[in-house]
Amino acid sequence: ELWRTDIGKYKDSGYTDRWGGGPRSTPTVDGKHLYVLGVNGDLVCLATDGKVIWSKNLIKEQNGKMMSGWGYSESPLVDGYQVVVTPGGSGGAMAAFDKMSGKLLWRSKGAVDTAAYSSIVTTEIDGVKQYVNLTGTGVIGISTKGETLWTYKREGHRTAVIPTAICKDNYVYVTAGYGCGCDLIKIVRDGGKFKAEKVYANKNMVNHHGGVVLVGGFIYGYSDGRGWVCQDFMTGENKWEEKGRGTPGKGSVTYADGHLYCYDESDGKLVVAVASPSGWKETGRFSLPQKSDLRKPSGKIWTHPVIANGKLYLRDQDLLFCFDVAAQ
Repeated sequence: ELWRTDIGKYKDSGYTDRWGGGPRSTPTVDGKHLYVLGVNGDLVCLATDGKVIWSKNLIKEQNGKMMSGWGYSESPLVDGYQVVVTPGGSGGAMAAFDKMSGKLLWRSKGAVDTAAYSSIVTTEIDGVKQYVNLTGTGVIGISTKGETLWTYKREGHRTAVIPTAICKDNYVYVTAGYGCGCDLIKIVRDGGKFKAEKVYANKNMVNHHGGVVLVGGFIYGYSDGRGWVCQDFMTGENKWEEKGRGTPGKGSVTYADGHLYCYDESDGKLVVAVASPSGWKETGRFSLPQKSDLRKPSGKIWTHPVIANGKLYLRDQDLLFCFDVAAQ
């Protein structure tokens, strides 16, 4: 260990529940700085030696509000000179801060909603860069100056909306659990303004929080009640569904080199399968060599797998594992 810095207080926060306490988001590295968002709304900029450069609290200073009670889970977006997050609340769902000083630059006053648990993604539509994120009741597109470009109301947003949106061309795909399902939204220009049009909405992909990936025109991920699913991005129809028969249970997914890496949230099993609309084809599997003692009996492994430079990283609470998955 090189250093550690406390970000907010968790012990008495009310978030150390039966699922496990601690942070829910991933730090964002930008040059010699990193940006983290704690469960209590502490947005902090640190130097790479752990020294705090600045700190802002989204609840106390920005009157931020979550859609429900599991705390802030978003990973901050650094874009140019600003760091962008989603405080939620009456001041505007989204906010940007100067990444060097922490000064508030803008709030999206035209889009007022509570914050969900997903993270902002960037996209460019008709030459206009946009910040896209899910909120407590829908989906929003915000300009880099904080102007609300479009909003989209979704049916069924409740309890917790967690998976991050997927943007491709002028389309935005979103999914959520608790019976909500998935929507494909087309963003079009109308008289110089943008508007969001529904392409489809169904329950073929009801993704709780394991996330989905887009590969070659198809969405892959775990759908509650259906199992692992391959869904046509443009039509919303499922090409295949796989559940039981030795396939991993509910979990998270990432993609690399033509393969899906499916991480079972219950037992720490990692299964590799070909990313193909032709059907489920497993090519390998293994389990974590050790499980965390910190995870509560009712808790799960909710950290997503990460692949970088031929290495696969898996975490279970306080345990971090690295596996060599580079092609031999």
